[in-house]
Amino acid sequence: MGATISEKILAEHSGKDNLSPGEIILADVDFAFGNDITAPIAIEEFRKAGFKEVFDREKVTVIPDHFTPNKDIKSAGQCKFMREFAQEQKLENYFEVGRVGIEHVLLPEQGLVRPGMVVVGADSHTCTYGALGAFATGVGSTDLAAAMALGKLWFKVPESQKFSFEGKLQEHVSGKDLILYTIGEIGVSGSLYKAMEFTGPTISELSMDSRFSMSNMAIEAGGKAGLIEPDSKTEAFVKQATDKLFKIFKSDSDAEYCESFDYDASKIEPQVSFPHLPENTKPVSEVGYVPIDQSVIGSCTNGRMEDLKEAASIMKGKQVASGVRCIILPGTQKIHKECMNSGIAQIFVEAGAVFSTPTCGPCLGGHMGVLAEGEKAISTTNRNFVGRMGSPKSEVYLSNPAVAAASAIAGKIVHPEEVVE
Repeated sequence: MGATISEKILAEHSGKDNLSPGEIILADVDFAFGNDITAPIAIEEFRKAGFKEVFDREKVTVIPDHFTPNKDIKSAGQCKFMREFAQEQKLENYFEVGRVGIEHVLLPEQGLVRPGMVVVGADSHTCTYGALGAFATGVGSTDLAAAMALGKLWFKVPESQKFSFEGKLQEHVSGKDLILYTIGEIGVSGSLYKAMEFTGPTISELSMDSRFSMSNMAIEAGGKAGLIEPDSKTEAFVKQATDKLFKIFKSDSDAEYCESFDYDASKIEPQVSFPHLPENTKPVSEVGYVPIDQSVIGSCTNGRMEDLKEAASIMKGKQVASGVRCIILPGTQKIHKECMNSGIAQIFVEAGAVFSTPTCGPCLGGHMGVLAEGEKAISTTNRNFVGRMGSPKSEVYLSNPAVAAASAIAGKIVHPEEVVE
């Protein structure tokens, strides 16, 4: 019996020839990180356990991105605590405001996460790097402390599910829609502690930016990881980011999956996820009349260059509707600069949107776009739980960047074609 990509990566990192789902292993960790919410706790546990040094200064980092630029005195203190730890440990890959980005956009851009790696981060959306063919998963702050110190961590080998997509995508449909559709089909617990593997001709045609969006939201179905087999696009992406070596793993043709799903991607419209769970998805044509107060375009799900180009193409020469706040967040400083240099930032500003420095702020109701009671937002972020972006009595609708941009112009949730001339 063959092995899946997840089983192969975990076997190599645990010194075993093969593994079975459910097996408990101690595996080497190639990269470990936390952010300004989770890392301070991990650092405290690291020190309580008596550790003095991280296992590798190049393979551990902390990233201030959730409440930065610092929201208040408390967040400033958290970031200062992280900064001092980074200086004390002489971490080689520490980035701050002006050079930083949203962690799950920044790390691939910097070439710090690569195919075949085992990556753990104290953030649930660490599964993003599965788009590179890495086994990447979120862990708690205590587990992060252990990984930072030892370079190893215990894992239970997950079962694998295969999600196959065929068919040419409709206009204004991206990886975000494929994953929202999938979550709508299987539910938020449909992949609980399973490795989701996305495959098929449609996936092969997706850009890397769209692939990152898909893997990013594997956790919203309960997934332990969300992997896409590396191909020439993956290799080109990694090689332009770094000259460091990497190893590609691919699932065997006779690998065993606990479940398989087949979808005709040509029939998938732009999707909208209604409050208060990502599984509450509908095609945009079935949304009905939903007025909005705010549109957020960005985050670790859709803050990449392709996303912002798509939004700009919708908003060019138009105006954000009266009474709507449109907040646009590039994923990294590099993307911010490209938007500035290409004129995309000017399109957003002239349309009446706010073009911000990279931050996770609005996504978790932290800052830079918190919702008041009774307000509705369309957002390209990844969660729409009760109170996720502010008041427990607000509502969040999830979509791709094209729908969010068009909705900002229309003042209500619409299909992009309704505002495209």
